Amino acid sequence: MASPTSTNPAHAHFESFLQAQLCQDVLSSFQELCGALGLEPGGGLPQYHKIKDQLNYWSAKSLWTKLDKRASQPVYQQGRACTNTKVDVRCLGWDVENAGSQRRDRMPCPHSPVCSQCLVVGAGPCGLRAAVELALLGARVVLVEKRTKFSRHNVLHLWPFTIHDLRALGAKKFYGRFCTGTLDHISIRQLQLLLLKVALLLGVEIHWGVTFTGLQPPPRKGSGWRAQLQPNPPAQLANYEFDVLISAAGGKFVPEGFKVREMRGKLAIGITANFVNGRTVEETQVPEISGVARIYNQSFFQSLLKATGIDLENIVYYKDDTHYFVMTAKKQCLLRLGVLRQDCPDTDQLLGSANVVPEALQRFARAAADFATHGKLGKLEFAQDAHGQPDVSAFDFTSMMRAESSARVQEKHGVRLLLGLVGDCLVEPFWPLGTGVARGFLAAFDAAWMVKRWAEGTECLEVLAERESLYQLLSQTSPENMHRNVAQYGLDPATRYPNLNLRAVTPNQVRPPASPPRCPKPTPFPQVRDLYDVLAKEPVQRNSDKTDAGMPTTESAGTQEELLRWCQEQTAGYPGVHVTDLSSSWADGLALCALVHRLQPGLLDPSELQGLEPLEATAWALKMAEHELGITPVVSAQAVVAGSDPLGLIAYLSHFHSAFKSMPHRPSPVSQASPGTSSAVLFLGKLQRTLQRSRAKVESLGGVGAEQGYPMEILG
Repeated sequence: MASPTSTNPAHAHFESFLQAQLCQDVLSSFQELCGALGLEPGGGLPQYHKIKDQLNYWSAKSLWTKLDKRASQPVYQQGRACTNTKVDVRCLGWDVENAGSQRRDRMPCPHSPVCSQCLVVGAGPCGLRAAVELALLGARVVLVEKRTKFSRHNVLHLWPFTIHDLRALGAKKFYGRFCTGTLDHISIRQLQLLLLKVALLLGVEIHWGVTFTGLQPPPRKGSGWRAQLQPNPPAQLANYEFDVLISAAGGKFVPEGFKVREMRGKLAIGITANFVNGRTVEETQVPEISGVARIYNQSFFQSLLKATGIDLENIVYYKDDTHYFVMTAKKQCLLRLGVLRQDCPDTDQLLGSANVVPEALQRFARAAADFATHGKLGKLEFAQDAHGQPDVSAFDFTSMMRAESSARVQEKHGVRLLLGLVGDCLVEPFWPLGTGVARGFLAAFDAAWMVKRWAEGTECLEVLAERESLYQLLSQTSPENMHRNVAQYGLDPATRYPNLNLRAVTPNQVRPPASPPRCPKPTPFPQVRDLYDVLAKEPVQRNSDKTDAGMPTTESAGTQEELLRWCQEQTAGYPGVHVTDLSSSWADGLALCALVHRLQPGLLDPSELQGLEPLEATAWALKMAEHELGITPVVSAQAVVAGSDPLGLIAYLSHFHSAFKSMPHRPSPVSQASPGTSSAVLFLGKLQRTLQRSRAKVESLGGVGAEQGYPMEILG
């Protein structure tokens, strides 16, 4: 059979586009394809249909079949869910800037579509995935990326739904080795390449080497929101007015107005290394290591220590573009082997470039990789990173940045802008859980759903409340607690989350009335945040206006010591409760029950909880804290009891601290004379004895989450 490229030159360009393995090759081949077809790139869904109509040979049709199946889902409304209608709210007769918050929180949005002009910042996997969804909805999507190439070799673990999702977008067509057999991972670079190709085909307009530095509010009525971009963006991009901004620029850049919180656990030093994959027969036969942890295979790590002097907690090995290794090393071992020059109390200084010896780090990683694979990979040559240096690094993966909210609305001269966060910009993953790209994709879907609801004319505060309700679910998601049928997953959150409550956060909680009613409960509604900003007619000059807009507004949760002291004060005097840390002290459920009771004594009914085991007691405390105190359970009861999500527990306790730290300190329960308190103390004593009797049974929970929890999979 003759090659289709012999009859139509565009076919050759299309095949080159499909097979391109470098970012610049993808862009140039797509530009050539569009030129051959008489099209301009970035034309939205109409461009996709024109390409499809002109490329109807067998190789292209197999891809169109997959993309058409996705685009035909009812939620996209045949690409008309978002239209190009833009509405100035002043046209509705509302004096928005003078309306007052008590009026605005009830203000309806127009019934006609509000927006479809979207700017996505960042071409990481999550930014590209969000851009694809927005394009399928029919929005005009412009994406800016400061880099000019994809160079991240690190390998990502994929949940079953992400594998299915990518296959449905034609991943195998772009990358033939995608998840063959039982493989469940892909390099970041390959993931970006295949998503870039899908985005280009669906008409996303992409600009490379362009840095987003901030927002430019409408200068007058009738104008729109623009981006501040560097260096020297083309006029078309500089003048682009948009109604939606989706930031996926990574944890180091969060748009102004969002607050982020750092959660830090006990120091754990991760080391990643990428070695050249020659794809020889010998290399393909070396088995991967999905996760070897000290607590499950002590003999392996003892042999490693004896043979090489390397002391690790765990190690993972995956093959993709490179031979990828990631391991957790003990600090004293790194100091002893000269990888670190000296010990430093500050983590940034400890792992800073001035304190890490590159040659020693390379020897360390190479020796560990060689031992783990029994020397079968032969001579291990480092792949090169984006700077042309050996791709090996050491980092502290116990610091996790998390945005306090996932979306905001800004308004100037009656023109609204919807802002959303996805990817590391929203929440940095805790590497040992292997949740990064999966939860990143979920957030991308949720952000696109938010834009759809916004474009439908849903009340603005309702849109924000729904988005925050979904954000509360994100940290709890796992393959086990989502819908089992991954084939049904789509943009609609109901297809993904079995226990969905889109009213978990109410409109009043994202834009509370000016004078909220007095509440008899001692909670200041910790989840209430003002997510709707009306800018003054003349913007006030801020210090941040003179600095890099890429620096987030960080509100520290305080040191662990401060949090621990507060928890100790709140739980002091309760029988059997001895809080000495932010991990194991909470495993039996007693401390958490005591904390909830201290903050709201009326919630504790001894008759309800007698005889409960640790898992049940912890689950009760989480439920009461959520329903009565407004504390979102960002960690599961199983994880608290098993100790498998230490940062999640710290984040959860930090919510208590943030909400109640300003409350007057209540006296110790042993000094209170109320009958309710006496019964509570008696209850805790009984509960303690019950827990002690069942401790042997509870210890069997040590395996809970072991397959996904620390320290089994250390993946981005």
